[in-house]
Amino acid sequence: MTASVRTFTLSDFDFELPELLIAQHPAPERSSARLLDGRARAPTDRIFREFPGLLQPGDLLVFNDTQVLKARLFGEKASGGRLELLIERVLGGNEVVAHMKVSKKPQSGATLHMAGGAHSGGFDATLLGRWPEADGPLFRLALQGPQGETPWELMQQHGHLPLPPYIARQQNAAHDPDAAEDAERYQTVFARQPGAVAAPTAALHFDAGVLAALQERGVERASVTLHVGAGTFQPVKTENLAEHRMHSEWYEVPPATLAALERCRQRGGRIVAVGTTTVRTLESWAQSGQPSGDTSIFITPGYQFQVVDMLLTNFHLPKSTLLMLVSAFTGYEHAMALYRHAVAQRYRFFSYGDAMLLARHRP
Repeated sequence: MTASVRTFTLSDFDFELPELLIAQHPAPERSSARLLDGRARAPTDRIFREFPGLLQPGDLLVFNDTQVLKARLFGEKASGGRLELLIERVLGGNEVVAHMKVSKKPQSGATLHMAGGAHSGGFDATLLGRWPEADGPLFRLALQGPQGETPWELMQQHGHLPLPPYIARQQNAAHDPDAAEDAERYQTVFARQPGAVAAPTAALHFDAGVLAALQERGVERASVTLHVGAGTFQPVKTENLAEHRMHSEWYEVPPATLAALERCRQRGGRIVAVGTTTVRTLESWAQSGQPSGDTSIFITPGYQFQVVDMLLTNFHLPKSTLLMLVSAFTGYEHAMALYRHAVAQRYRFFSYGDAMLLARHRP
């Protein structure tokens, strides 16, 4: 007689989180954040700078080297109505795809005056239509810089860092007292590939001292790229998880990383993913056989992992797809027990919060 397989619903991933545990600022130093070692049934409370000592020589640590863009832009319609764009992807040339926050959506062909418009030191944008299809959730726009600037240059000149909605900031204020701190700390020290609208937050804890200790320990490092989209904050609205439509993000596993993964397997090392975005990248490659492309992989309990042995991750929102991935990786009951421990011990949650190290559940 075979054992029944549990079917999970959205409510299974809910938990009580006091608002005061949602970190509004990073730890004083990157590596001074707390680290919950959750590999064993009984968790151990640590400090992040202890992390290198938890790995073994020959292990492979895989990072996401995406770089967060200044992707939030403010402007107005020709009628004067205010709007906000969050650029999700640069398509090529001067075209971008963006989320739009506005009281009444403008029609295709409309001109939007961003950052004051072309005649006031900013630039204009023409709305070309919806994306990826005619009734898609995003908008396709052509940005017209007064000097022919690229979308990357326009974002750098006029954009704001797109912090998550649960971090309170004066993002459209001329003098945001937190802007300098966020510009430095909401970016990893090894960010190389511009394209994300959210940081791979588990990697925010690494600094020069931790990286040097990992090298001395004999831990190999490699990078993948997944440009984190705003969909990472999109709530799951259906109790039946099979009905949730996962957002799509672009990823790449470069040849040097493919070679590092093979070397690690041959020497019997463990593959340690830094963050859920790295897990999604490596597992997307394993599923598709494609080293780059778009992925909408949705990992829930019952998923059979093919690549990752250990996961370093921050603490995620209730009912989020990221909590579902963590539960799939380390086992649902263990994951929820670790979250209860983290709440009881006052760990700091979400993007600027603390971290947790997990081993893959092997039933």
